[in-house]
Amino acid sequence: MDADILRECEEILQYSFNDRTLLEQALTHSSSKYSVNGGNERLEYLGDAVLGLSVSEYLYKTFVNYQEGELTRIKSAVVSGNSLAQVINDIGIVAFVNIGKGLAMKARIPTSVLANVYEAIVASIYLDGGLEPAKTFCIRTLEPLIKEVDKRKMMRNYKSLLQQYSQKRFAAMPEYKMVAERGPEHLKSFKVEVHVNNRVFKAGWGRSKKDAEMMAAQVALEELSQEFPDDEILIEYHMSKD
Repeated sequence: MDADILRECEEILQYSFNDRTLLEQALTHSSSKYSVNGGNERLEYLGDAVLGLSVSEYLYKTFVNYQEGELTRIKSAVVSGNSLAQVINDIGIVAFVNIGKGLAMKARIPTSVLANVYEAIVASIYLDGGLEPAKTFCIRTLEPLIKEVDKRKMMRNYKSLLQQYSQKRFAAMPEYKMVAERGPEHLKSFKVEVHVNNRVFKAGWGRSKKDAEMMAAQVALEELSQEFPDDEILIEYHMSKD
């Protein structure tokens, strides 16, 4: 590959290679005429392990209150083929991937190919500069997704925790009622309030009814946790926010 092209890739990756042939190999699929020894397949194999370690360590250190199952669920979503392929598209590396004519004729490069490119890049950085720069690349490119996955998980937990609290304390389920909606059809917002044992809490807004219900549940949990700080379920809610 042309030196200027490789230099542009390095700028996107925010890493300068001592051995640019590693980068070139990482970008080359086995179907390409430029492929040597299976293209990036061996690098992809190694990169999968480095990626797993990098994300696992980050999750372990960041989410100190999460148990193994919760950490595993976040990791699985973050290192999935769809997620890795999306990163390659988002940062612009997709434009530099070497593929054969058969793949090039498709409307877009398959997700599996792009995911392998991501893992191969991780391995190429690891082989060229060691574990720390490889970890830095992984977390820089995946941290926004990690936060998004965790946010979705916590929003699901709000409704679950409120349900547990209501059933334990009142032997009843929370009831969600939509009280308003606004905005044009393509950009609607919804307002939902939650009733717990005939008590009505402040409403929550969301871009969908489900999101509004989640926000309403969080509002209720926040208010209840101030009133009953020693309740085990409400303590769990506070821990989930930290």
